[in-house]
Amino acid sequence: MEYKEILLSVQDGLAVVTLNREARKNALTSRMRSEITHAMRMASAEARAVVLTGTGDAFCSGQDLSDASGTGDLDLERTLRDEYLPMLQAIYDCPVPVVAAVNGAAAGAGANLALAADVVIACESAFFMQAFARIGLMPDAGGTWFLPRQIGLAKAMGAALFADRVSARQASDWGMIWEAVPDAEFDAHWRERAAYLAQGPSKAFAATKSALRESFGRSLAEQLSEEAHLQGQCGKTRDFLEGVTAFMEKRPAEFEGR
Repeated sequence: MEYKEILLSVQDGLAVVTLNREARKNALTSRMRSEITHAMRMASAEARAVVLTGTGDAFCSGQDLSDASGTGDLDLERTLRDEYLPMLQAIYDCPVPVVAAVNGAAAGAGANLALAADVVIACESAFFMQAFARIGLMPDAGGTWFLPRQIGLAKAMGAALFADRVSARQASDWGMIWEAVPDAEFDAHWRERAAYLAQGPSKAFAATKSALRESFGRSLAEQLSEEAHLQGQCGKTRDFLEGVTAFMEKRPAEFEGR
């Protein structure tokens, strides 16, 4: 696929998917959703970590309402089922760690696009906003699933009903994101974090993602059994052998992702 609304780079095991509609605050069009879906699937096969970020001073301002000739032409159910669902599943189901490097405003579907990632790192000037109620809609793009799990029902309900801006620092304090970083340090910081993941024990990371996500639907006994199963698999990897050897030799481990 030829990318026209995103950028994709892959280097040293790290794929960076950049939303590239700066003039429109990286608002999501039908084409952009298709390109993100394609890029995520490509990146997951070629890289050991993926970063999703934006150009300019916004991460993503949500759905581009000018993508149709008028609101009467918007089939929101079809758009969500046929375009948003594949895109969000490609991010969420990615077998390698996915980092959302939120470089600015993340509003509406743009906020929930970020929350679909495994880890969210935001610059302190960024904010998150469930803006849907302001145009007579309810949260979508996974917002009703991600938010209650990350910040609890009370905070999720308030964020959805009031459509207030949640600063990056506040989002970090609430547990919505991993961390908020001073703007001057943001670019170097997320790149360092992403490089760590790209050079890490990929099989262990995949098992970690699976175990944590599935724990919500299991009893303690079931989760302990699943931990035993997944840890058994990790214990057979080359990375485990390298990790133990490096520990005994008092040197940094050099993981291969296998």
